[in-house]
Amino acid sequence: MTLPPISREKIGLDYIRELIGSDARVILEIGAHQGWHTGEFHKAFPNALIYAFEPDPRAAAKFKAHISRPQILMFELAIGATDGEAKFYASSGLPPDLSPADAAIAYPQGWDQSGSLRLPKTHKTIWPWCKFENTVIVKTRRLDTWARENGIGKVDFIWADVQGAEGDLISGGHETLAKTRYLYTEYSNDEWYEGQPTLAQLMEMLPNFTVLKRYTADVLLRNNSN
Repeated sequence: MTLPPISREKIGLDYIRELIGSDARVILEIGAHQGWHTGEFHKAFPNALIYAFEPDPRAAAKFKAHISRPQILMFELAIGATDGEAKFYASSGLPPDLSPADAAIAYPQGWDQSGSLRLPKTHKTIWPWCKFENTVIVKTRRLDTWARENGIGKVDFIWADVQGAEGDLISGGHETLAKTRYLYTEYSNDEWYEGQPTLAQLMEMLPNFTVLKRYTADVLLRNNSN
């Protein structure tokens, strides 16, 4: 597999709009946190239905407090490999460069951006300030189950930030991913979380996708069948 060089820039909404068109109809944001990207997606794609997923109760509460649009539908659950419930490793701690005043405003209950269905592994060494001291039980749905339950057909774009559970998302979502035009997802070759697939392993799981752009820790994939 020949990969493009790593781009040091960040993916922008203008570029995404060029790819999928401003008239895109269905966008999935899997791992929406408090809705930073969700609001931007809505501005860029006003005709789209945006389905957002967030399992961490702290982040979900922030989302509901900040985001309220008829075109944005939020689900408090994790997209994973099984339907039911699962243990979620909730992150805590605070970045050392964050001032106490900013931390009190942004993360009154601790850092809530790194929680995962997967047990943290090298993440604890790379970011030692980020703790995983608590677990919570969260609802889980396979992507295919959720799509059938909600009558989802073609998907224009998926933005996935599932903190090491990329393989779980894919294994539970083959039918939906086959109808998805573009997938943007985080990846790591250092197994930040136990069982986290490498980029090469992700591509083996997605034989109909090719790498359009590779970033430092994210990759943009295009479905060759759509």
